[in-house]
Amino acid sequence: MIIDAHQHFWHKKDDVDHGPGSRSRSYLPDQLEPILHERNINKTIAVQALPTLEENDFLLNIASDREEVIGVVGWVELDDSQAIQILAAYKEDPHFVGIRPMIQDLPSEWLLKSTVLDNLNKLADDGFPIDLQANPRHLPVIIELLERIPHIHCVIDHIAKPSINTGQIEPWASHMRKIAEYPNIMCKVSGLVPEKVGASWTTKSIYPYVEHVLDIFGSKRIMFGSDWPVCLKSASYPEVVQLFEDTVTSQLSEREDVFYNNATRFYRLEDKL
Repeated sequence: MIIDAHQHFWHKKDDVDHGPGSRSRSYLPDQLEPILHERNINKTIAVQALPTLEENDFLLNIASDREEVIGVVGWVELDDSQAIQILAAYKEDPHFVGIRPMIQDLPSEWLLKSTVLDNLNKLADDGFPIDLQANPRHLPVIIELLERIPHIHCVIDHIAKPSINTGQIEPWASHMRKIAEYPNIMCKVSGLVPEKVGASWTTKSIYPYVEHVLDIFGSKRIMFGSDWPVCLKSASYPEVVQLFEDTVTSQLSEREDVFYNNATRFYRLEDKL
């Protein structure tokens, strides 16, 4: 069994074609399903790509119709005193398995706002999964967040998008090492290829970053994600799978954890499989 723990669906939003992997093209289940079948990937987690409640409904409707979509990581406005009540209604749907505040587009300090912290603390008490769409600039703030709420259950998306194109590894590496000290934090090895149409990349240049993540998180706290269709800007789905094989599973004797067990445990999918 293999779970792709990070992929997206959307309808096109722009009449001007900006190339593969962009919002100017639609990417829907009928396009992904044959690719999954070809790669022997059984289930996916559909992750929100817009910070709206309508996005939750869109993805949950897909999950209810498609057996390959086992879960949805949605969105609620955490800087809202009513966030937990709003979330409670979505949690009644068994496909709603987590949330992702879109911190990539927010000031780093947003995570430390009083209302956000209060809501995150309540989610931590419940053990509810949270994806953190982090860039390197967010990592010091995430460390402070973990000092305040050490029992929070989070996964760092896309290994926090270090500057692979420049080869710079610090201070990203040190910050990630500190974050990995918290046992409830996982890391998605996803989103490693450039988000620029036609950009070049090599496994050799990516490998040191993945090696560091594997070293500090270990095989029990990383998971595979394709980041389809965003990955299509510079790589095909098979190329992304091969990249994971070359940088992660080639270093491990046990594949089932990174391809299945870790995502199942983090998103609490045991009763859904």
